[in-house]
Amino acid sequence: MDDKLTERVIGAAIEVHKALGPGLLESAYQKCLFYELESQGFDVKQEIPLPITYKDIVLDHGYRIDLLVENEVVIEIKTVEKFTDVHTAQILTYLKLGQFPIGLLINFHSKLLTSGIKRFINTPQ
Repeated sequence: MDDKLTERVIGAAIEVHKALGPGLLESAYQKCLFYELESQGFDVKQEIPLPITYKDIVLDHGYRIDLLVENEVVIEIKTVEKFTDVHTAQILTYLKLGQFPIGLLINFHSKLLTSGIKRFINTPQ
């Protein structure tokens, strides 16, 4: 796992938060963070469909990942009062289904963004 990659992603999120502050829709932060990461030279994809496989069936559009950086870091953007267990379950599911190594749950509603970031590591079982 590349800690420097997640540090740079968090730095980009802080840059967006400094410029915009809290109070906007998730979609606004997503587009701006996508722009910021891409302008820094990262390979970034947004709204990535994540299929679900159950036995012999595949559900093509079970979930959508907000942002995927360097095919490693899943970013789930929120604008909520506080994180809940549902938010944690959501990002852990994305990591598991996509077999991604790391995830960041970022709450742009936070007054200080660093207090609104949770980092998750996918530990294969």
